[in-house]
Amino acid sequence: MDTHGRALLLTAHLGNWELLAVAHRLTGFNLSIVVRPLDAPWLDALADRLRRSTGVELIDKRGALRPVLEALRRGRMIGILMDQNAARREGVFVDFFGRAASTSRSIALLALRTRTPVVPVFARRGPDGGHTVVIHPALTLPQPNGSEAAVVELTARCTAAIERAIREVPEQWLWSHDRWRTRPPQEARA
Repeated sequence: MDTHGRALLLTAHLGNWELLAVAHRLTGFNLSIVVRPLDAPWLDALADRLRRSTGVELIDKRGALRPVLEALRRGRMIGILMDQNAARREGVFVDFFGRAASTSRSIALLALRTRTPVVPVFARRGPDGGHTVVIHPALTLPQPNGSEAAVVELTARCTAAIERAIREVPEQWLWSHDRWRTRPPQEARA
């Protein structure tokens, strides 16, 4: 098993995040990205073609666990966008801009299970029209005690990293859906 380059790359819909698929070629490491099909079939086909032209491996979000584990086994970096609302069965509630947000637990589960580092990576547009890729230090992983608390703790760390990146360039956060749509059970009863 070649683990050189193996990492979970945490990112968001910030700046030109699609450029991260191109930027990976500068690292010399192979990249797989977890994607969900776009709603417009013609746009999905275009995005698929452009992403593949950069040499990335695409992994469909539906049923992604086995392909992601296999890609990690092969020493690949895995890119995952994590600034979206998660369905109640897929997420945990963590603070995001002062409100409880249902957030995917996928990165935390993968990192804790495989002891793979989580590295926050963001693309930013510069005032001159250029782009900068910002790579932050790997997040500290909680002890893998198999508890839900460790998953929530790491998910909160991931979400905090995304929030910090957005606060630096809030005008570059491109997300128009209701990030806080899924509400905690105690709020639903109120």
